[in-house]
Amino acid sequence: MSDPERAMLLSVHPRFATAILAGSKTVEVRRQRVAAPPGTPVLLYATAPTMALVGMARIAAVQVASPKEVWSAHRTQTGITRREYDAYMSGATQASGLTLEAPVAFDEPVSLNALRATGTFHPPQSYRYMKSDDLRQVAEAGPVVVTALREALGDLVPA
Repeated sequence: MSDPERAMLLSVHPRFATAILAGSKTVEVRRQRVAAPPGTPVLLYATAPTMALVGMARIAAVQVASPKEVWSAHRTQTGITRREYDAYMSGATQASGLTLEAPVAFDEPVSLNALRATGTFHPPQSYRYMKSDDLRQVAEAGPVVVTALREALGDLVPA
């Protein structure tokens, strides 16, 4: 990974988080260009009604292309129908297909309330990159996350 202090926080609907963590959904699609190198850790934030960090994975590859090309390459791995994909991509000129690997479900999800109790935490609309300070805050909120983050990021996360 080119920036060892960077991880991605990815907001996904609970059904997609479950599918990613089960390994049945291996590609997450986004309407904008995603520039994250292979190996980037991805923290999965499940949106309402779950509202919690539920697990993590790693980016294996990112394809940035037209929505049609991304669908053609990854349709069976996206966990969505063509109708859902077309509705989501409506008006988009480019798309990103994030191939995810090595999913790990947290034994105990880290709730939004717990995340906010350690400081200001705002789940992203789509995704955002996190630096070491953000990761330390997440680790403080959910001790269950510490082991997984340490495996991914080493000494950047406190024990």
